Amino acid sequence: MDQANPYKKGGVREWFESIFFAVFAAAFIRMFLIEAYVIPTSSMEGSLLVGDYLFVSKAHYGIRMPMTVLQLPLLHNRIPFFDKESYLKSPSLPYFRLPKIQDVQRFDPVVFNYPEGDSVFVTPQRNFTIHDIRRSPGLIMRIPPENQEMAVRPIDKKDHYIKRCIGLPGDNLKIVNRQVFINDKAIENPKNLQYTYKVVAPNGLNMSRLNEWGININDVNPAEGIFSLSEENLARVRSLSPDISVSILTPDNPGRDYLFPHDDANFFGWTIDNYGPIHIPKKGETVDLNLKNIAMYQLAIRVYENNTLEIKDDKIFINGVNVNNYTFKQDYYWMMGIIDTIPKIVGFGVLCQKTISLGNHCLFGFPPRMSIGKKVSDGIVS
Repeated sequence: MDQANPYKKGGVREWFESIFFAVFAAAFIRMFLIEAYVIPTSSMEGSLLVGDYLFVSKAHYGIRMPMTVLQLPLLHNRIPFFDKESYLKSPSLPYFRLPKIQDVQRFDPVVFNYPEGDSVFVTPQRNFTIHDIRRSPGLIMRIPPENQEMAVRPIDKKDHYIKRCIGLPGDNLKIVNRQVFINDKAIENPKNLQYTYKVVAPNGLNMSRLNEWGININDVNPAEGIFSLSEENLARVRSLSPDISVSILTPDNPGRDYLFPHDDANFFGWTIDNYGPIHIPKKGETVDLNLKNIAMYQLAIRVYENNTLEIKDDKIFINGVNVNNYTFKQDYYWMMGIIDTIPKIVGFGVLCQKTISLGNHCLFGFPPRMSIGKKVSDGIVS
């Protein structure tokens, strides 16, 4: 009877339909509800560790609808082994976000698309943005000739980063001797905040013991005795021997115009340890503009809010109109890691709501030492 049924599906067709449905369901969940990540770097060390696997909600800050239409399912921006982008830039859809469950809160860990990641050189070790090259021309020597074709990416295909939200829309932020102040009040530092130290141990250090304490012995420069240490681990290292000396390292200024707003002429002397003050724009807020502060806001006005901005004859023109103020259309945020040596914390400036791709809720995460089968599909820079 079954053999005579003309509507009976063949084995190949059943397998094809099952695989198609599984891929469709997984792609739908990844696109609209939950996305999986693995943490490859240590700037959030102490709260998110290198190798942690995370499953993060997309709904809490409002689901950002897909902007790139034609893309391979279950891939973010690169095709493994072929070393090519996994999408077509056109056709595309305008930015739109569904209603949110909650606002971004101060100290939330937030996943976002790296603001300066629109033009990148992709290498096996890491990606370099065109802005990295402009600020540090010597970096071009680290890009192999076969990787010197620049990839230009839409907003939703820029690399993912995760940082902690420190500044909210309308806040004034500054850093004084490594302490962050919001609206002139010192914030409560994260429990596992880490600074970089030079450790001199005449009789050497027990690396196994440091690893047991959760001290990262792979990043920074352990061979030279340079470690990122929390206050607790600093005390532990000092307790190893009275002969050990420990001194805090002040990060070098990355260079002229490196730190946001990239205008040393008007924001002279800003460093990673002593930075600001800056104002974080709020939706509907009108800010006065002049030649001394335009660098602070020009990226948001030109790129994030899609305006033309020109300076001619010492006058500011937005969309061809001479202006002395601007009313912002979006909320903006300030993100930071919890290790003090990462220049990017004050490198790319304020972050607009459009680039926030996922919510703060880590539904669950676990370290790589657990047996999970396959590696999570997408990496995220911390």
